[in-house]
Amino acid sequence: MAATALPPLPQQFKSIQHHLRTAQELDKREPVVAYYCRLYAMQTGMKIDSKTPECRKFLSKLMDQLEAMKKQFGDNEAITQEIVGSAHVENYALKMFLYADNEDRAGQFHKNMIKSFYTASLLIDVLTVFGELSEENAQHRKYARWKAAYIHNCLKNGETPQPGPIGMEGESFDVEREEAGSSSLHSGTTQPASSSTYEANNIPTSNYTGIHIPPGAHAPANTPAEVPHNTGEVRLTPEDFARAQKYCKYAGSALQYEDVSTAVQNLQKALKLLITGRE
Repeated sequence: MAATALPPLPQQFKSIQHHLRTAQELDKREPVVAYYCRLYAMQTGMKIDSKTPECRKFLSKLMDQLEAMKKQFGDNEAITQEIVGSAHVENYALKMFLYADNEDRAGQFHKNMIKSFYTASLLIDVLTVFGELSEENAQHRKYARWKAAYIHNCLKNGETPQPGPIGMEGESFDVEREEAGSSSLHSGTTQPASSSTYEANNIPTSNYTGIHIPPGAHAPANTPAEVPHNTGEVRLTPEDFARAQKYCKYAGSALQYEDVSTAVQNLQKALKLLITGRE
């Protein structure tokens, strides 16, 4: 765990407070994800304000935390190699998303699943540290934030939410912030990931009707996609090899979580790319 204490969060950095809180909560059980949450906060904070004295002081202390973590976990490939780190964070975010999505589709509406939806969206924010989000991850982020808002508002108003991605309309988030560590958020519910709290006003009110959510864990795990046979000479570029390596890294990271379905999907993508030269 990072030892350096941070000074009070400057008002300018309000948008990254939940990423930092998520990092703090994950320090013990998922230090790699915690590290990249802080890195995202650092990079975002630098873009917001790196000149105001209080902001510079805060960023300096945050940098100390990152350096301490890098030194502590310097032999971890997920810290030293971005491609491994990206796969690790992405799989953890997907694990949280699928937990909340499964609860939602089963009609099990509770605060832990709302928090899991929202924290999954925060971790997808963190993926921008490694480059532009894939369209799939951008969709997951929008959907997770919409679901967190929609279900929260329904429960607050005594209404029964509609499960799944049907009937999605824009939700305004005019609610009080959930209190961190509230006992009602942890009572009797198995939660595989962070329980980071969220602030209502941070969630967009866009209309996500018709958004496409990949089936993920809901698709039959024993139905592998067909991989075309190589019918001729395929000339692969260095970029092709890099992408194939990325998919294999993703698969390896998924296996750390015993997520066979995701591992198989990524290995199939790597195999198809190597055989056909196309994704």
